[in-house]
Formats: sequence, C-alpha cells, structure tokens
Amino acid sequence: MALSAEDIADRPALHRSVQAQSQALIRIYEASPRLAAVFATQQRWLMGHVGLALHFRRDPRDHRKQLTMARFIEVICQNSVASRNTAEAFVKEMLHYKIAEYLPARDGRTRPLQPTASTVETFTGWVLAHLRTLDQLDGGNRLARFLEQPEMLARLQPLVADGLLSSHPVREPKQTFSLFIWLTNGGIVMDWLMSGIDPDDAGLDRIPTSVVSIGDFAKWLKLSRTHLARKLHDAEELGSVGWLGQRGHSVMWVSSQFYQEYMTVQAAKLAIVDAALETCFPTPADG
Repeated sequence: MALSAEDIADRPALHRSVQAQSQALIRIYEASPRLAAVFATQQRWLMGHVGLALHFRRDPRDHRKQLTMARFIEVICQNSVASRNTAEAFVKEMLHYKIAEYLPARDGRTRPLQPTASTVETFTGWVLAHLRTLDQLDGGNRLARFLEQPEMLARLQPLVADGLLSSHPVREPKQTFSLFIWLTNGGIVMDWLMSGIDPDDAGLDRIPTSVVSIGDFAKWLKLSRTHLARKLHDAEELGSVGWLGQRGHSVMWVSSQFYQEYMTVQAAKLAIVDAALETCFPTPADG
C-alpha cells in the first residue's frame, strides 16, 4: 500500500533520507547542467513532466495522439501551467538544446516530437532517487522492483505527472518555497541548502546549512550573484534565512518554518511517486 504524504511526513527517517535525495539530485544537476537548467523553475519543471507524459502516452499508429507542439500547448493551457507563448518558447528551447527532437512527419502536416535518449536517462535518475528515498522510509523494495522492469517508466511517469498537476502542496507551496521556485535553478538552490543540513539539527529554530559565500554559491549554480542575493534578501526579510554571524563570513541558516515547507513539498511529491508505483506494481497481498 502506498504511503500518504502525512505518513511520510511522520517517518523518523525522513530528514536523513531527504538529505540523501537532495544530494542525489545535485549530482544529477552536476552531470547534466544544461538539461537541469531547462527545467530550472517549477513552471518549467511541470512543463517537462507534461511533455514526457504526452510522449509516453503516445500512440504511434494515431497522429492525433502523438506529442506535438499543438498538443503540448493545449495540455499546458488546460492545466493552467503557463501561457501559450511560454509553452511554445519552452518547446523551441528543448529542441535547440537537443532535450527533444523532431520525428519524421508521416502525413505531411504534423511534426511529432520526442525526448532524446539522454533526457529519458536523466529523468530515470530522478525516479530512482525518489524510489530510494521511499525504500529508506519503510524498508521497502520499490527500487529493486522498478529496476527489474525499467520499461515500466512509460506507465509510471504519466501517473506522476498527473499527480503533480493535481497536487495543491506542489503547485501552491507556502511563502519561502514559493519565493524560490520562480528563481532560475530555484529548486536546486533549495536542494543545496537542505543537503548541507545535519538532520540532527532539524528541530532547531535556526538550522545551520553549509553555505557561507553567496558568490561561491552563485558561481556553482551559474546564476547572477546579484539575482541570487536579491532572492536571499527577500527570504531574509521573511525571517526564513540568515547568518549565524557576519554575512559572508559565517554559515547561513534556514528557519524551521522554511525547512518544514521544503519537507512538506517533498512528502507530497514522494507520495505521488509511491502512488504511481503502486498502480504500476501492486504490492502482493502478503506484503
């Protein structure tokens, strides 16, 4: 039986498991920074999931069920993810950076698209990271079950996309998390902050991270130092981040509220992945 978000949030192992997950996602970013940059904000991340879902749900025998620019824009607008112009620009960027590619047109009218093999491989790494986290929470064997039938990714990912699109905690996170998801690479900014936290400090009001220099942080992220500093300043005004001593010469901390916002979104996301996996691989009755 799949874990609920509430059950996940109550698991004692959550803090340490999510820290390991954040570190795994950072490694994915470091291995494929261009791909990670394309999906660098929540809006673009959701558009990426929509595109993959349309690809996996395609019917090669029916051009009306292929992933095309028109179908992608239609689904994006139906789900209020982005505007028509933003969706179109996103597809063009994916094509430009070879995140996606055109397939030969069969009827002379439509040009179907598909993600490249490297894109699917990178996304598979995202799935593996989340399955590993879920297994660490309850001692399950989700990762092993998935690795036995990796072709089930084609069923799993569309269900994950459906869950993300309908999840209020994911799409409408609280104030500080919401502040960062609109920042370029904002997700990885939060992953980096949280990955450097000692889980034993999770109960503190001000939780130390491993970040000292904003400049070094921005350089690693390939972000404008000014832009990152402005977002951190906004978060500081909310009381969500700060420095234990002199700015730039001491460790940055995150507030317990910001940390809980991050964990709430992770719990919701993990529950979505677990529910999708349960649909694809029902747990045997004997457990």
